[in-house]
Amino acid sequence: MSSTPPSPSVIRRLLCALAALLLALAAAPGCSREDAGDGIAEIAAAELPSQARETLTLIRAGGPFPYARDGTVFFNRESLLPKAPRGYYREYTVPTPGARDRGARRIVIGRRGEAYYTQDHYRSFMRIRQ
Repeated sequence: MSSTPPSPSVIRRLLCALAALLLALAAAPGCSREDAGDGIAEIAAAELPSQARETLTLIRAGGPFPYARDGTVFFNRESLLPKAPRGYYREYTVPTPGARDRGARRIVIGRRGEAYYTQDHYRSFMRIRQ
């Protein structure tokens, strides 16, 4: 039993549908994408949890910050962020509902204003797109 291959027009329509699906998935809210330069995933500020958006607002305003350790130097010991001199990055707590302590969520800001979010206490980061 032999089968006939699909016609070029059918293949073209299938490829177009697949491309449209991939573009839609990449643009879906909550999906992160990677920056071609350093491989760090990105997230839009509007897609962050509300507590992280509130922390960003406090950072821009210069405080006041609810935790004594907010604004302290982040040393990047995990080397997941771009290499920078000591003191380049500062960390800020993102409150975690129900946590008895500071929780695992942080925003890290570089001297040039670049911002990163971690929800797992520095095991992974997402660059925040403003």
